[in-house]
Amino acid sequence: MNVKVYGTLVVASLVLLVGQWLVAAVPLLRKWTIPEPVAGGIVAALIVFGLHSYAHVDVVFDTSLQAPLMLAFFATIGLNANIANLKHGGPVLVRFLALVIGLLVLQNVLGIALSLAFGVDPLFGLLGGSVSLAGGHGTGAAWGAVFTEHHGLQSATEAAIACATFGLIMGGILGGPVAQHLMKRLGARGDTSGTAVPQSAPDPYAFEEPKAEQPTTPGAFINTLTLIAISLAVGDVLSELIAGTAFELPTFVCVLFVAVLLANGLAFAGRPVAEHAVALIGNVSLALFLAMALMTLRLWDLASLALPVFTILAAQTVLMVVYAIFVTFRVMGSNYDAVVLSAGHCGFGLGATPTAIANMQAVTARFGHSHLAFLVVPMVAAFFIDIANAIVIKLFLALPIFH
Repeated sequence: MNVKVYGTLVVASLVLLVGQWLVAAVPLLRKWTIPEPVAGGIVAALIVFGLHSYAHVDVVFDTSLQAPLMLAFFATIGLNANIANLKHGGPVLVRFLALVIGLLVLQNVLGIALSLAFGVDPLFGLLGGSVSLAGGHGTGAAWGAVFTEHHGLQSATEAAIACATFGLIMGGILGGPVAQHLMKRLGARGDTSGTAVPQSAPDPYAFEEPKAEQPTTPGAFINTLTLIAISLAVGDVLSELIAGTAFELPTFVCVLFVAVLLANGLAFAGRPVAEHAVALIGNVSLALFLAMALMTLRLWDLASLALPVFTILAAQTVLMVVYAIFVTFRVMGSNYDAVVLSAGHCGFGLGATPTAIANMQAVTARFGHSHLAFLVVPMVAAFFIDIANAIVIKLFLALPIFH
């Protein structure tokens, strides 16, 4: 059953409405701070899975809007990135990036160790490590093709996609419970009140208030759409120019980079971007993208995972939780900002940047603002992690066990 682009948009919108209803109606979802797009998206994916498995009906959505929505979201992240603020948060950003790289290394060490213990090709350990988890579907598929073509690993791409699917789901589920656990620890130590007054001052225009009414005008909205369109167009050209070179980066990174230059160039010229419109478009793009990404997951691919690979993924889930609670939280200060950073780390450590932002929005909507987290996580998760992950993967592939 083929669902055309408009029908896909309708279903994605319904997924968001169902997610809102579920979070409002199910106390457990509120308790564990599950993002609304994640709640609705997983229900839709389960329905599609049921139709595939029991009614033998394959639902194929037209996802042509999914990539533009993702790129628009990253463009708004870039438009919201003020260089002065990034300089202010520089030491924290460097510390968080070091933690992120540490997890990349541990994911691959764990994956390779378990694959060797099971007697399977250690390349499956990399696929079940940072390649597909921190890397996501795009990076996983790209490296899967490399593993098949240059290392002779059969079904590598299929395994990578299945691993990334598992990571996206778990990344969206784990962030809230980890934050809930850490908030209890903060409360037990007397570091925060029951409403969790954060370290940062409130800002009604930031991304951490996706449900806030954004006062804007048609002019400001159109101006912001123009900046986003320029970021997408120039970022796409830039991505094509550097493709195949040592500087090759995913398109969304190029889009984000162009948006950062645009925003800060306009600010320097005394024409800052309209923050209200940026936040409005960014949050709408994020919600619709996540809904589409989750409702189109092929959950039956997970059933095709062999026991060793599934065991690796289960161990990676435990590693992420332990790392977020005992390393990320403590190293980042053991305060409220560290709670939100830990929830975000779960999102992109296993899934993707949009999942991280959704996790943090769910936490801050319940407990309060954390400007530091929304300053640091988007830049690390959307820009630096892809570069760091590529270097880490290549260093691991240089090990003797892969030759």
